[in-house]
Amino acid sequence: MGHHGRMTTDAPVLAAEDTFFRSLLSRDTAALRDLLAEDFAIVDVMSGNVTDRDPLLDALDAEVLTFDAVERDPAEATVRQRPGVAVVVGRTRMTMTFAGRSATVASRYTHVYVEDGGRWRLLSAQGTPVADGE
Repeated sequence: MGHHGRMTTDAPVLAAEDTFFRSLLSRDTAALRDLLAEDFAIVDVMSGNVTDRDPLLDALDAEVLTFDAVERDPAEATVRQRPGVAVVVGRTRMTMTFAGRSATVASRYTHVYVEDGGRWRLLSAQGTPVADGE
């Protein structure tokens, strides 16, 4: 369901996904600044807090926030597109450390991408916790 006959036009969106997760792991804030829309916001999977792009990048730069492990199954990701907009629903299991406290959380996430100058930029991200292994 969903993955069969996946349109090749999904490839750039999935590449943007790869860049996002890889850049979180490596704390590549330059790549993230490039990928995230200026008015990007993330709804935190743990607390439900909303964080804008620059405070997120600052936390990564300062190592207040680190992503220690990211596991995901790309086959689980579904992409839906409309002109200029792509919505990805996927799942991850991430280990992160925030202000010295480490946590591992399994989640389903929704990412909203918008086309900006011929490339996809991430506008909005939200995670929902799921039982590990579900």
